[in-house]
Amino acid sequence: QVHVVESGGRLVQAGDSLTLSCAASGRSVSIVTIAWFRQVPGKERDFVAGIGWGDGSEYTADSVKGRFTISRDNTKNSVNLQMNSLKPEDTAVYYCAARARTLAVVTTGPAGYDYWGQGTQVTVSS
Repeated sequence: QVHVVESGGRLVQAGDSLTLSCAASGRSVSIVTIAWFRQVPGKERDFVAGIGWGDGSEYTADSVKGRFTISRDNTKNSVNLQMNSLKPEDTAVYYCAARARTLAVVTTGPAGYDYWGQGTQVTVSS
């Protein structure tokens, strides 16, 4: 079993920066990929960014490319999402997800992940 816990969400103003953190525990040795998704009420959960746990390969959604950066700290079993130049449309609940399967890929679909955190709210005011 793997547990992931998000932290760092809060209310910020447009143009501000914010860093979210995802801490993994439990059988973290089984993790091959960690990703961030976000969701607003009434809409699907959208992929934001993901990183390979072993090789550090990254993939970022076009909607946030150039503003958001994902990074990992294997010694701390954590992944950060650095968010710059935040916009009101970035307002959402941000979820961390871990993939614990044989194939280590950064997939953009929620079904590709096995463990989810409870989410952290990010609100960007205009």
